[in-house]
Amino acid sequence: MAFNPKDYYFKKAKTENYAARSIFKLQEIDERFKILKPGYQVLDLGAAPGSWSQYASEKVGKAGKILGIDLQPIQLTISNASFVCADLRDLNLEETIETHGIRLPVDVVLSDMAPKTTGIRITDQTRSVELCELALATAEKFLKQRGTFVCKLFHSEEFEGFRNGLRSRFGRVEILRPKSTRKESKEIFFIATLFQAKTQGARKEGLTS
Repeated sequence: MAFNPKDYYFKKAKTENYAARSIFKLQEIDERFKILKPGYQVLDLGAAPGSWSQYASEKVGKAGKILGIDLQPIQLTISNASFVCADLRDLNLEETIETHGIRLPVDVVLSDMAPKTTGIRITDQTRSVELCELALATAEKFLKQRGTFVCKLFHSEEFEGFRNGLRSRFGRVEILRPKSTRKESKEIFFIATLFQAKTQGARKEGLTS
């Protein structure tokens, strides 16, 4: 069957005024694991075109705040969200977070980051793992105790190693392939909750329950 970008979820997203069909992946994750609540502070990594931030905005409400970061500009105006067009690796992220009014430590770090695919499977998988490691390092630095980390990975031989790494840092690690994922896609999502900081000295203010 030929690839059809304008499938059911594409049309549903357009009808409901979401920026992309990927909104339904986060929606399913949230409905299953209850990761977003009113007042939460959220980092959205790989945020373009903005559908995850749109969904998170509705869930965290007026008291919550979202900061979305992506290499691509995000053409959305959301009252409780700010967007930065930059390479995450080049940012002074702590300064950026504080500039945009996000309270530290944050409650949730979301990562829908994905490499620009080359069609070479091993290359794409390796780059996907590298982005997951970058997202995890960000979560370790800015996530509150017992906070939540969601990350997309292109399934590969690195799957178990990355999951074990998450298990050493979080009290619960689940995986999900959302129903809205295209059949040909190799992506899978990790949902890691109950973050446990590695060292007691790190971010003492954020390490109290």
